[in-house]
Amino acid sequence: MGHLYALDFDGVLCDSCGESSLSAVKAAKIRWPQLFDQVDTAMEGWIVDQMHILRPVVETGYENLLLVRLLVEMRIPSIQKSSVAVGLTVERILENWSSIKPVIMEEWGEERGALVDLFGKVRDEWMEKDLSGWIGANRFYPGIADALRFSSSTLYIVTTKQGRFADALLRELAGITIPPDRIYGLGTGPKVEVLKQLQAKPEHAGLTLHFVEDRLATLKNVIKEPALDKWNLYLGRWGYNTGGERAEAQTIPRIQLLELSDFSKKLK
Repeated sequence: MGHLYALDFDGVLCDSCGESSLSAVKAAKIRWPQLFDQVDTAMEGWIVDQMHILRPVVETGYENLLLVRLLVEMRIPSIQKSSVAVGLTVERILENWSSIKPVIMEEWGEERGALVDLFGKVRDEWMEKDLSGWIGANRFYPGIADALRFSSSTLYIVTTKQGRFADALLRELAGITIPPDRIYGLGTGPKVEVLKQLQAKPEHAGLTLHFVEDRLATLKNVIKEPALDKWNLYLGRWGYNTGGERAEAQTIPRIQLLELSDFSKKLK
């Protein structure tokens, strides 16, 4: 009858780590100007390098701001405001982010909604002032644009990225227009709920369902939902995940590890 693919965006279609890290530095300077007075160009370069390593822990964009500030506190002990920053390493953040995040949010007195709004505003302003620079800080993975363009499957984007940014990158960087009702971005609900909505649409009856993600935790959430048993689940090896997560995924029967070349063939 045909195939339906629900595709994550960052880490599956697009490598946005350069852009999200630079946007986070810009936003952090606005949010905590006194702390970032001591951050020079060399330290900014170091921060962006570390953010590439830490990218697998980021579920939603605003977390980039928290990571940027935490890295600065790790590097400059005199400005530490968080108890967890003392003696912290990048490796420990990778292993313990889910327990670190609520502690720093409370100790810094931050609120999720305000950080989400600021991160979106900084990106909007960058796009408005320098669209080519913003676009250029992102890249689609090799073969993805053609795979999307020539796919005969029914495609949906299911992402924690704000929908307008995913849409802009698809149009400007990949030359592809996906109808707005097929992009489920930040604010449309948890991915498990979006998948339930997609499988319930009458026009999707009889389609084989596929969900491609780069976050193992998200796929494990899908597995916990018996209503989503019909979905074929894939972890993209090329995305923002660690060797440990890929090894764990291999022990879970529902999850198929996917190579980038195989993914492009599947979509076509």
